[in-house]
Amino acid sequence: MTGTTCLIVNPAAGRGRIRSALPSLLAAFGARRITATYETSAPGEEEELAERAIGAGAQTIVAVGGDGTCGRIANAILRSRAPCRLAVVPAGTGNDFAKTLGLNGYSPGQIADLVVRGVATQIDVGIADGYYFLNSCGFGFDASVLEASNHVRFLKGDAVYIYAALRQLFSYRGIQVAVTGASGVKRGPMLMVTVSNGRFLGGAFRIAPHASVLDGKLDACFFGDSNVVERVKLFVGAMRGTHLGMRSVSAASVQELALTFASPPSMEVDGELRRARSKTVELKCVPRALSVVAAPRAIV
Repeated sequence: MTGTTCLIVNPAAGRGRIRSALPSLLAAFGARRITATYETSAPGEEEELAERAIGAGAQTIVAVGGDGTCGRIANAILRSRAPCRLAVVPAGTGNDFAKTLGLNGYSPGQIADLVVRGVATQIDVGIADGYYFLNSCGFGFDASVLEASNHVRFLKGDAVYIYAALRQLFSYRGIQVAVTGASGVKRGPMLMVTVSNGRFLGGAFRIAPHASVLDGKLDACFFGDSNVVERVKLFVGAMRGTHLGMRSVSAASVQELALTFASPPSMEVDGELRRARSKTVELKCVPRALSVVAAPRAIV
């Protein structure tokens, strides 16, 4: 197993804080005879490195980074159709996908042990605008918060998204969205739309508390726009995972969904900002498409 395993490391993950931990991390995997390592030198290089690793026969790729790193490596694996597993050492800002796998709090050595054991689970993935996502795809306020968080340099971890969200809460203007594929949701002003495979968003928010990566569905959540007081209530509710009971929130479990905007929207995809190719974005779930290494009994 170890001979066909490699690590892809994003040294910029977590605002570069992973760099100081890399020697001990690599030593933990090296002690288990996992030594093949690729390191990104530019943003977005994970896909190219994953393709190279798969071409060299990798059967397990360990992503050392955040949600964006995981998502890019997953895209390379899924497009290649190779029998390759994805494992994760969480080293990003929010680490939402690692939470889904139950790996937050695991040491690199413990994760390396899981990799060596060779136990894997097949999970669902989503597709948004032709790009695979593992955890979430968001529009409106979500994408705006992500863009703002990229300029927050004095905080780390969940605090980055919380601070950026609070700043945007009072100034963001909302979006107009038409929805196809979710009954009962009408076109109108919305604060944001999230389409989730996993339960977490931005580290601190339980945005899709009933989501499962095993049910063959995506959990869509539509946040109607409102005044500042209601926005604050939504913010608190989203942190607690209680927002689904609020009057301005609609939710649907869907296999496919289409969202139409006035112009091609910005969208948050696994913690990265992307621009849609057209004003209509199609999303769907691909059941049990990706093999992952997870903590025992963590995946739901």
